[in-house]
Amino acid sequence: MTRPIDQLTDAYVDDVAALDPLSATAMGIAGHDHELPDLSPDGHAAREALARTAYAAVEAATPTDEREQVAKDAFLERTGLELEIIDAGLARSELSVISGWSNAIRESFDLMPTETADDWENIASRLVAIPQALADYRATLLEEAGQGRVVARRQYAEHAAQVAGWVRNGFFANLVAPAPDALRADLDGAAAAAASAYAEFGRFLENEMAPRGREGDGVGREHYALASRQFLGAAVDLEATYAWGWEELARIEADMAETARRIVPGGSVADAVAALDADPERDLGSREAFAAWMQEKSDRIVREFDGVHFDIDPAIRRLECRVAPVNDGGAWYTPPSEDLSRPGTMWFSFTDDHKVFSTWRETTTVFHEGVPGHHLQCAQAVLRADLLNRWQRLMCWVSGHGEGWALYSERLMDELGFFADAGDRLGFLDMQGFRAARVVVDIGVHLGLTVPPNPWDWRVGETWTADLVLEFMRAHSRMDDGSIRREVNRYLGWPGQAPSYKVGERIWLEAREQAATRAGAAFDLKAFHTAALDLGSLGLDPLKAALARL
Repeated sequence: MTRPIDQLTDAYVDDVAALDPLSATAMGIAGHDHELPDLSPDGHAAREALARTAYAAVEAATPTDEREQVAKDAFLERTGLELEIIDAGLARSELSVISGWSNAIRESFDLMPTETADDWENIASRLVAIPQALADYRATLLEEAGQGRVVARRQYAEHAAQVAGWVRNGFFANLVAPAPDALRADLDGAAAAAASAYAEFGRFLENEMAPRGREGDGVGREHYALASRQFLGAAVDLEATYAWGWEELARIEADMAETARRIVPGGSVADAVAALDADPERDLGSREAFAAWMQEKSDRIVREFDGVHFDIDPAIRRLECRVAPVNDGGAWYTPPSEDLSRPGTMWFSFTDDHKVFSTWRETTTVFHEGVPGHHLQCAQAVLRADLLNRWQRLMCWVSGHGEGWALYSERLMDELGFFADAGDRLGFLDMQGFRAARVVVDIGVHLGLTVPPNPWDWRVGETWTADLVLEFMRAHSRMDDGSIRREVNRYLGWPGQAPSYKVGERIWLEAREQAATRAGAAFDLKAFHTAALDLGSLGLDPLKAALARL
């Protein structure tokens, strides 16, 4: 039977891979690792034209069944928003400490295989292409700036510093250091040229783009509403969500205070944190030991969960845990390749000033990035060719769905008793509160809202600024200061993304409660999770509709 939606969207995956080899590498599609995309204005125009053509073709096609209808709706929602962002003049100028093409190029090398001589030749070819790619990117940014399309000055300056750190810490030289001796001369030369090109690009950002950047960090209501829809796959009442964020933060911090007293009787959260940080049994001492701890914990959870809380296919039971080769901070997950030759990978990055490798903060992050979080969600989607087309399995990603599931997974682990240790539970609550605080500051600063009356009597009536965001996150997080600063720069440069975690978690929890109410005593949590993940990634609005049918 001809399946027009599947055929059109599957072809689109191949077309995107050809015009954007970085996406091909991220998806694990072979044949493009030696290439980089054309980042000139003409290259952007070609990718934008492809999206418009694909959107029109899918919109005109008739689905053969309910499964294709879901796929069509998802494609039109995602690609339609992409086109809205393009038409609003926001796509080509995008650049921040976490997004933009210079980040994507560097990150692509983390995912490239290094087992064979062909692998190293691919790396060499991509390294050789970097100077031209960055020159083209520079031309695009200048053209956009000439039309008044720029990002905040802070993002240009902070990304310039980030790039300087990559060069200073020898990212490209370290990348090629393990290469076979027979290829080293060419690789060393290519790595040096790539490092030089990045250093020049960083100076360009600092000296030419930063002076042209917006003075203010907030993007305003119109831009933010569009960005929020992009990350959520839903339109939400932003003021109501802002108010809910304050309430959720207060609820979580009350739970934190109670948990802290289990660690230090009669003590505060600060007392409990000090005690946990001083506990030598919780400090692993090095990045290498931390990576080994992540791997052991992840492997154990996979064994304990399989067949009990989830059915985990043998093909995706392997999850690699690695410390990233850059000191930018943060944690993230990358899905397996299409053929599963590259496993799903959990990454941790530590900032330059990170000294204590404690576990109490990060146990919850292992669950978030691994099982039952992103790995179970994303790797299972890659496997389900019987239910999902190639675009759904490899390309479709909605932050509210994905990050919402991962945060829901942390909550699930608490419900299942995996935070019996009070220190680990405080870490879980700390990150829950951190995500709630992000809802508040992200909406507040980008919409220029004022601080309402709050349980801490903090800055009531003042209008949000970058300095207030930093002050608030310091007060409601136990991260080291370097990580907090990085997080704040991320919110300022990536509007709408940070709230997607808690908003998405809220939708998942509501959907589960509704499903349990409908099923009564017959409700099966394992079956609910399986059916929900089999839907693939969806915007939160279509997700609510689909989960209501479970």
